[in-house]
Amino acid sequence: MKKCIVFSILLTASLYGVAQAPANKPAAKPAAKPAQTAAPKPGEARPPVLNTALDSFSYAMGMMDATFFKSQGVTEINYVLMNKGFDDVLKGKMTLLDQQQADMTIRDQLQAFLRKKSQATIDAGEKFLAENKKRAGVQETPSGLQYEVITMGTGPKPADTSRVQVHYEGTLIDGTKFDSSRDRGEPIAFGLNQVIRGWTEGLQLMPVGSRFKLYIPYTLGYGEQGAGGSIPGGAALIFDVELLGIE
Repeated sequence: MKKCIVFSILLTASLYGVAQAPANKPAAKPAAKPAQTAAPKPGEARPPVLNTALDSFSYAMGMMDATFFKSQGVTEINYVLMNKGFDDVLKGKMTLLDQQQADMTIRDQLQAFLRKKSQATIDAGEKFLAENKKRAGVQETPSGLQYEVITMGTGPKPADTSRVQVHYEGTLIDGTKFDSSRDRGEPIAFGLNQVIRGWTEGLQLMPVGSRFKLYIPYTLGYGEQGAGGSIPGGAALIFDVELLGIE
């Protein structure tokens, strides 16, 4: 589990005085002055400045960790306690949680944040699948996987440990295509125990030479995490799969 290491940057407020030119001197072309950052208004904090390598390192760590956790759906942090946790470990003090409790807390909270972030996508997928299984020709397994036979082959069926060769196209329920071996013009080979559960189960239903459409709920796909930028967390997926052979 990636640890959250973020420094708080302490800000101090100050005011700049504005010097007035004497009124009894003749007007003259003002001398060029170096550009300055606008002074903060009363009550405003001075913007932080990266004066040292440690400053830059500290700020960079905050950026990178925040980027990661933002991608996991984290939208708020108690900075006081976060910094206390960092400080306690750094200075060898007694921590409020042991390592196991800390790991479990982060895991549980990330799951909750992800669930909140992906709830709308989950709801849309569940609604789609509930309607889809009513269509003629669509079958559903006990796990929730739905499939539709386009062509039924006559060859052997693979086992969950088989290595298979397939052509496929994957889309979201709104029709957005996120991957296609057909577009690349080259089939793909993989072990059935190395892919998402929906593929492991679905391809075992297919004799070689078959072409099925698989409708995969998020629980059998990429879960609440999603995959990269193309498959959002909680997304139900549709795959048009042709089983070419068993290696």
